[in-house]
Amino acid sequence: MPKKLFSVGLDIGSSKVSVCIGTLSDGNIDILGLGKSVCNGVRKGVIVDVEETVTAISTALEEAERMCDCPVEGVIVGIGGAHIESIISRGVIAVSKNDGEISETDALRVIEAAQAVPNQPNREVLHVIPKTFSVDGQAGISDPVGMSGIRLEVDTNVISGSLAAIKNVNRCVSQAGLAISDMVFSPLATAKIMLSKQQKEIGAILIDIGAGTTSFVVFEEGDLIHSGILPIGSGHITNDIAIGLRTNINLAELIKIKYGYASPERIDEKEEIDLSTFSKSESGTASLKYIAEIIEARLNEIFILIRDELRGINREGMLPAGVILTGGGAKLEGMAEMVKDILRLPAQIGKPVTPLTGVVDNLNDPVYATSAGLMVWGIESGKVSAARKPAVPELGGVVDKFKNAFRHFLP
Repeated sequence: MPKKLFSVGLDIGSSKVSVCIGTLSDGNIDILGLGKSVCNGVRKGVIVDVEETVTAISTALEEAERMCDCPVEGVIVGIGGAHIESIISRGVIAVSKNDGEISETDALRVIEAAQAVPNQPNREVLHVIPKTFSVDGQAGISDPVGMSGIRLEVDTNVISGSLAAIKNVNRCVSQAGLAISDMVFSPLATAKIMLSKQQKEIGAILIDIGAGTTSFVVFEEGDLIHSGILPIGSGHITNDIAIGLRTNINLAELIKIKYGYASPERIDEKEEIDLSTFSKSESGTASLKYIAEIIEARLNEIFILIRDELRGINREGMLPAGVILTGGGAKLEGMAEMVKDILRLPAQIGKPVTPLTGVVDNLNDPVYATSAGLMVWGIESGKVSAARKPAVPELGGVVDKFKNAFRHFLP
């Protein structure tokens, strides 16, 4: 199979690195290989140890390559962390042609004008996503090319990240022997396979609960209307359990995975676990209800913050497609019921909605959601060549950003 057909998604998370290799075969997206490894070099979505991160990338990549027996060189990389910012920016231009017909060049120019916002120093634009255009005051236009007018305006969602954080991602990927074909805000890629077109149209929020951060994206009428990252994740739940039970962090993680529940009122007060069954160095018992209360307290904090975000954009309780939960932290039992109560919206644990073939059984594990979404992003954007490219991507190219934004976000 030609290398140029491969698309490789690389998700560098706070607790793990995952890789998904896929290709477009007979019109279907075929999963060829999956790999993951523990990563201790990332904190709250930001790389803090290059060597650890490079090792994790290499380990996950080798596992995926063994599965599909195909060498990888170019990857689509996801980026997150609290340094990511999203702002709404408006661009305004005069139509260039004398007859007033709006050309693609005009559309590109107005996007460029929207990008020219007073950025903070040391930031790099990742995406310029057009929401709607206006022609001579007529709003709500999705594609203005070919229309007539004098004044063209656009509202865009400009997503940027810390230049230092982006360079560290570049460095780690390069040292792992890979080239970056594209760099994508991770929740956008996850939404690629977790949200259907209908959900994006009627209104939905995707919440990705990672180890160090919780990210979310809100869609309505097919457009991205809001996004954000909270510096709190499921790793904080593990820390809380370790403190509450006065036990080590590894045991706390095991207890969370095996016995964690998000709703303590559904657990009998008499239910207990013997800590010595986990480790000979531990003694005594722990109440499952107490563990659930610890988990509930931290989840409450996360979802109340997200509720405040929705309130800030006047969408609290007003997204008919509801909440789609993903990420490793979404595995906790009772999570969906808790979210329904706090956000007053329908809620479900997300599963891929994009038709996929091949090695798809493992995709039911939410830890692969972002890497699979990145892989699909690469296929849909045409960035599927495995040929080596410069290690530092051209993140600021307005024309490419505009074309990609149209391809990914316009209905």
